[in-house]
Amino acid sequence: MEYRNLGKSGLKVSALSLGTMTFGGSGKFAFVGTTDTTTARKQVDQAIAAGVNLIDTADVYSAGQSEEIVGEIVKGRRDDLLIATKARFRMGEGPNGEGLSRHHLIRAAEASLKRLGTEYIDLYQVHEWDGQTPLEETLAALTHLVDQGKVRYVGVSNYSAWHVMKAIGVADKRGFAPIVSQQIHYSLHAREAEYELVPLALDQGVGILVWSPLAGGLLSGKYRRGVDAPAGSRLLTDWNEPPVPDENHLYNIVDALVAIADDRGVSAAQVALSWTLARPGISTVVIGARTSEQLADNLAAADLVLTPEETTRLEEVSRPTLLYPYWHQVASAGERLGHADLSLLGRHRAAATT
Repeated sequence: MEYRNLGKSGLKVSALSLGTMTFGGSGKFAFVGTTDTTTARKQVDQAIAAGVNLIDTADVYSAGQSEEIVGEIVKGRRDDLLIATKARFRMGEGPNGEGLSRHHLIRAAEASLKRLGTEYIDLYQVHEWDGQTPLEETLAALTHLVDQGKVRYVGVSNYSAWHVMKAIGVADKRGFAPIVSQQIHYSLHAREAEYELVPLALDQGVGILVWSPLAGGLLSGKYRRGVDAPAGSRLLTDWNEPPVPDENHLYNIVDALVAIADDRGVSAAQVALSWTLARPGISTVVIGARTSEQLADNLAAADLVLTPEETTRLEEVSRPTLLYPYWHQVASAGERLGHADLSLLGRHRAAATT
């Protein structure tokens, strides 16, 4: 297992980390999975044996059950693992039961610490933007938690690029705890992050944690054009995250993944994960599974390196259309693009000159 710095921080995280959205399985999260403590323990053991050192959870996952299960499992080995959790969504009644106010955020952190059975959270992430709470209030509350020793590092999740940049600027100006990471949705099927979020990460030294790198299983090879979805599948049915605006585009990507996988004697999921692991700016890719067999397959992606030809094939079938001002920059600023710019525009510039 490779270990990478979380952005420009000194914290080393495994290239693959374990996501725990399936742990518990109550409410709407039953669509994702219903992993009990016994099965979860086996999965954590399996991940640790493969070199994983980061477990990612959130207070909202099954209304706190995921954190409780993680806390039970890590007893006796807490100091050997990194725990990341998140807060923002509704966890209580009333107008202050959600959001990123100082009131909600500190209460949420205290509750997460109790459920996790730990004295500190390695990476505390705000789970979603809150446009009704001043950033100064949110960042001051996070800094307060860091100063108390209850949080080690601070990150964001599901922010737009201007949200992240504003948070970085406010934190720097006010001397608040720095934003070291962003957790984003990114996959061959969903490459929107390449427009702004990935270049921002490269420019500012913000680590990227990727959630749903298999598009919730859509890139696993189990979903094929003209074939009914597997029994028990949640996608393209009741669970609409991530959305699929163009099924034909999705299946073109899956066809390419399956073809490469068959040639290499691996799974389509491993090919998709290997592609994501090799993208610029990625600190860790968060994987989760309903079964130990799925987890073992995903973990094997850490050892798979795609050839340049395979990468080009996947690039061509999934490349996002350039929006303005990016197409204009390719046409007019091609010789004066920086490293962060080229993470998006380099491939388009190369394609335009061949």
